[in-house]
Parts: sequence; C-alpha cells; structure tokens
Amino acid sequence: MTLELLGLDYEAQQLVLRYRDTEAINQAHKMRSAVAYGLERFWGERLRLKEQDAAYWRDVWKTICRLLANSGINLPDPNADTNNTAGIQEVTQALWNFPMAQRKVALAILLQFCDCLVWWTQRYKPRNQRG
Repeated sequence: MTLELLGLDYEAQQLVLRYRDTEAINQAHKMRSAVAYGLERFWGERLRLKEQDAAYWRDVWKTICRLLANSGINLPDPNADTNNTAGIQEVTQALWNFPMAQRKVALAILLQFCDCLVWWTQRYKPRNQRG
C-alpha cells in the first residue's frame, strides 16, 4: 500500500528526482532504517550530516510534515532554527511530547514514505551506482 490518498509515492518520486544527481539519494536506505528509532532521532539525523545529505533529510522531513498536516497531524515546525541549542531542544521536546496516537500514525506514514524513497532511488540511481 502506498497511501495514494496522501500522494506518498508521487512526493517520494519528486524528491528522488530533485536529488538524483547527488550522492544524497544514497541516504534513502538510512532513512528507512532510522524510522525504527522514532521521530526524534529521524528529525535529528540531519544535524550530524553535511550539505546535500542534510538538505535531503530536511526536505524529507518538510515533505512529511506537509503531508501529515493535511491529515490533521502537525509535527513540529520543519523550519525551526537548528543553529542553536535552544532551537534543537524546542523541537525535540515537542517531539517527545507528541501524542502517542498521532506518533504511531506519523511513524507508519513516514515508514511508508521512506519505502517509496528507496523504491524510486533504485529506479533512478545511475547504473554505475546500483548495488
């Protein structure tokens, strides 16, 4: 199931196409694995990455925030200031306090979205980078 209602497959395709010519698309498998650790860790992963990789994770988070908002689930501000400790603490605290029922739905949809990213990555990855 790709939850066409939310357009997950289409949105994933658009992101992969946007990053297709960068090494960042290799992050899709890592994103898929990171979902198991929760929203807080998925959100925070971009903080340790650099440039294109960090931008890809940020864009995935922004996309999932937008898609979930259409369903009435509002994740913390995807544009929050992460250049300082206070901004990071604000977002992580909001995620720690996120309602459990909404957390489960958000994680399920994020998981499916990452599956879509992995699928499209495998389709669009240049031949010499396929593993």
